[in-house]
Amino acid sequence: MDSNRAVKTEAAAVDVAGLIANVKARKARIGIVGLGYVGIPLALTAAKAGFTVLGFDIDAPRVDQLNRGESFIKHIPAELIGAAVREGKFEATADFERLSEPDAILIAVPTPLTKHREPDLSYVENTARAIAPRLRRGQLVVLESTTYPGTTDEVIRPIFEATGLKSGQDFFLAFSPEREDPGNPDFGTSTIPKVVGGDGPEALALAEALYGQLIVKTVPVSSAATAEAVKLTENIFRAVNIALVNELKVVYAAMGIDVWEVIDAAKTKPFGFMPFYPGPGLGGHCIPIDPFYLTWKAREYDIATRFIELAGQINTRMPYYVVNKLAEAVDRNGKAFAGSKILMLGIAYKKNVDDMRESPSLKLIELMEARGAHVDYHDPFIPVIPPTREHAALAGRRSVALDAQTLAGYDAVLIATDHDAVDYRLVVEAAKVVVDTRNACARAGIAEGRVIKA
Repeated sequence: MDSNRAVKTEAAAVDVAGLIANVKARKARIGIVGLGYVGIPLALTAAKAGFTVLGFDIDAPRVDQLNRGESFIKHIPAELIGAAVREGKFEATADFERLSEPDAILIAVPTPLTKHREPDLSYVENTARAIAPRLRRGQLVVLESTTYPGTTDEVIRPIFEATGLKSGQDFFLAFSPEREDPGNPDFGTSTIPKVVGGDGPEALALAEALYGQLIVKTVPVSSAATAEAVKLTENIFRAVNIALVNELKVVYAAMGIDVWEVIDAAKTKPFGFMPFYPGPGLGGHCIPIDPFYLTWKAREYDIATRFIELAGQINTRMPYYVVNKLAEAVDRNGKAFAGSKILMLGIAYKKNVDDMRESPSLKLIELMEARGAHVDYHDPFIPVIPPTREHAALAGRRSVALDAQTLAGYDAVLIATDHDAVDYRLVVEAAKVVVDTRNACARAGIAEGRVIKA
């Protein structure tokens, strides 16, 4: 035999049991791609559990800020980040060459929609392409970003396997949807059960072992596609039920019935009813977006998702309904809406957070100003509107002070977000008219004729 001839030999099988033991001993290093509202809580949870975490983000100033122990998310204290950094448990980097270092890589990047309401997987695909040349044998990669069933298998796996490595043999691939609820004082990352689906039994076992060290309970399912469907189902459930109460709000208002009173009474039934509440539109990264991932994917199977699409239509029409009610209120008060001054309370998509992703407040401003009104806003958590993809012209606007003199200078106040920090009694006493989309005044015990629910 020619000793100079190259002899191809198969690599030894990856020691999955050893990898699992390393995870359970908390010796494995965790990488998290995307340091936002999902990635940061996940990183801190892993660091608190004793893992060393390397966070990746393309935003270099954000990386520097995190490495200084600073927070850019109100409900995440800087002290927690600073402690993890000082203890050597967390480091942020914009150097994606380091993706070979972690033993497990968790992907928590945005999955928005295009202008045509189709999935925009560019962040997921770009992340996968960044990982691929650094992917090494024995690594576990888990996608957490919400997406349509099949993304893990049909999008990520081919990118990784183009390197010559094989899923389930050389590396391990799984999907485990994030279940973050920013600002929720009752549930955090570690206390919300985690659904896990793997590309094969070894990937599932590894992912279960990892999340079992971080989360109160893991919920294994038969495949990554099933786990992807679980997340969409959770968010579609909310979107459809919110659409239902939004529609009921319109119907009952025409009848002179308060939908909030109806819901409060209905929820006293101890079975068969779950309360959902109307609002000025849908906000947050999940509920306004995720259902359309399934409607898009369903077309591949020649199936129409009429129920989901109808819910989307109802919810996206809510800002128009609110502005019409506001215009009627201003008109009844003897002022034309065109040329009126409106103060909107709340830019965040939900109360007590500084999260304004997909906030209906941005659409409300545009609709009001399209009809000739001048709009200012007050939000104790968002002093300046940051740049957004869909509402770029609003970037840079600043929150105005909230006092009696300021309130008296507006023709109407629109409550779009019901932050607890707002003095609603002051608002009602000083404002000419208040249009309340969140039932904030009634919950504060204020029943004044100048408050109009919308």
